[in-house]
Amino acid sequence: MFATIYLPNFYLQAALRHQPELRAKPVALIDDQEKKAVIIQLNAVAEKTGVRCGMTPSQGLARCLQLEVRMRLLSREKIVQGILLELAGTLAPYLEATAGGIATVQFTETKNLEQKVTRVVEQLADAEIFSQAGIAPTPDASFLAAHLARPVLQIDDASEFLAALPIETLAI
Repeated sequence: MFATIYLPNFYLQAALRHQPELRAKPVALIDDQEKKAVIIQLNAVAEKTGVRCGMTPSQGLARCLQLEVRMRLLSREKIVQGILLELAGTLAPYLEATAGGIATVQFTETKNLEQKVTRVVEQLADAEIFSQAGIAPTPDASFLAAHLARPVLQIDDASEFLAALPIETLAI
């Protein structure tokens, strides 16, 4: 069995982790390392005002004058990724840093998996990091389950789970 722990809006979470005053405000994140700075992630408040990923900061501000535009912070991303890997590593010795904000664990013991993974999700929440986790027989199925989890979803039959998904879900 595998578990994938997924941090939605990883870059945004890392940049705003210790700024609770911004949670209720529209916030968009840009990557200043790109040739043309465009919004790469935004919170739900910004999305409700009509701001979208791919817009320039000025386009976002035209839709929402209160929009807080922040830069991506690699140093904070490394810290959050480190916390994710440290806590995911408590589940099993076989751990992969799959991508920024995503860790995949292969279990050697399958007893109480949902309880163990839920504990890690709660520990991440205690560190002000929102996460979702999927548990499944294959890494790909656990990845998809993590994207659909609220906050933990265990899949015992991957083929049954995948057959019920809309085709656009597979593009995640």
